[in-house]
Amino acid sequence: GHGVPEVMDAIYYKGGKIRPVVAVVKSLASALSIGTGAAVGREGPIIQIGSALGSTLGQIIKMPAASRIILVAAGAGAGIAATFNTPIGGVMFAIELMLPEVSVTSFLPVALATGAATFVGRYFFGPAAAFVVPPLGSTSADPQAAVLLLLFVVLGALTGAAAALFVRSLHWMEDWFELIPGRYTRHMAGMVLVGVLIYALQLGFGHYYVEGVGYAAIESILNGQLSVWPLLLLLFVAKLAATTTSLGSGASGGIFSPSLFMGATIGGAFAAGLQALHLPLPISVPVFAMVGMAAMVGGGTGAVMTAVTMIFEMTRDYNIVMPMIVAVAVSVQVRRMLSPETMYTLKLVRRGHPIPKALHANMFLVRRAAEVMNSAITVLPAEISLDIFLQQSVDDESVQHVVVTRDDHIVGVMRINPGMRRGLTQTDTGITLGDAAGLKFTIVRDTSLVFDVIRRIWSKDAALAVVVGGRGAPRGSDVLGIIGKEQVADSVAASVQNYPNL
Repeated sequence: GHGVPEVMDAIYYKGGKIRPVVAVVKSLASALSIGTGAAVGREGPIIQIGSALGSTLGQIIKMPAASRIILVAAGAGAGIAATFNTPIGGVMFAIELMLPEVSVTSFLPVALATGAATFVGRYFFGPAAAFVVPPLGSTSADPQAAVLLLLFVVLGALTGAAAALFVRSLHWMEDWFELIPGRYTRHMAGMVLVGVLIYALQLGFGHYYVEGVGYAAIESILNGQLSVWPLLLLLFVAKLAATTTSLGSGASGGIFSPSLFMGATIGGAFAAGLQALHLPLPISVPVFAMVGMAAMVGGGTGAVMTAVTMIFEMTRDYNIVMPMIVAVAVSVQVRRMLSPETMYTLKLVRRGHPIPKALHANMFLVRRAAEVMNSAITVLPAEISLDIFLQQSVDDESVQHVVVTRDDHIVGVMRINPGMRRGLTQTDTGITLGDAAGLKFTIVRDTSLVFDVIRRIWSKDAALAVVVGGRGAPRGSDVLGIIGKEQVADSVAASVQNYPNL
């Protein structure tokens, strides 16, 4: 497979734990797959390899799950950065697709890892951009430019539909190959089909085109050497078939490079077709091909900013950024309409492991304790009889908790419910509030953040937190309310209401 879903699964469902052997096995399997002609990319394996190394380091030094997950994301971003010589793209990839939350604590390791990986990659492979393209010139602000932007919108819609087709086709192919008994048998059958397709292209056009990562064909499109629209459309279909067959039958490789290839063919074919119409517009095959690359990657993966920044870094032409942003945005929206899940998440959803579709601040965590606490309480001395209290409050349901004090010091908390009132009002137990109060509580200030309250409840193994005001030692007269699971849940629900469709 292409590896990234497994990394996401490890982050969200396994506490960032990936077996160390994955790095070795994935390296060998991917080298064999790409080297023998499977139509797959190299970024998926390197993401899984980098993530496995990060996870292994975290397990060796016994880091907590949160820190281990950051190392997994850092390894993924570093792999992308080193593979494509795109440090910013590596950081964006980790932020958009890997990290469950973004903060200075999680961002710094990712940035350091991608920077170091880029340096090492440039040391061995040089600082040149992944693709060399001719100068494209700046985008002017005139009516022609406005028409061109509309054409990029159309291209974005086309690539969005193509991305949805790619997402669905891969999983259709996986289901189809599952019908063939035996992993080795189905893989051999798939690679035979890919070999026949590659050989047919060699016989018909004198070049394999779709084998391996396909960078040579992409370079030809970006340099204007390959600009016949029927051939480009044929290459799109061939690459789609070859990649889905390779991955569906069990080859080890990524979908990023195939997405670049298919995006370049769609964009190039679209531009070549427009040129054939002799429109009075400056239509450029390389420009539309690059925009198509970004739109296909963004549509298929759902990583909008990653697609834009990576294609910019891979070509190093700033003039292409504005059209890319427009096309990628349209592509992602069209793909979401046709296929709600991305190339990376559909596999996990089918496995029963859904991944959040949005990454936004948990606003309930930054609310103050005073904003979420339950104020339906009363504060009473421990010496008061439980029976007398219940008899006096049998019809008063406004009090849900009793904070029990002794010499104005908080010694316990007791929850009051209607069943307790009805069951004990006619009895004489001789129990005091101090005897009945629970001791599993902690004390927090009214200015504390909900995040800190939750962490304190968890660390103290408490059932709830008593909220107090003032600045000195907490006393019974300072009690303002309590925070339990119900209050935390209500705070979460209030936060979710701000983003109901994410």
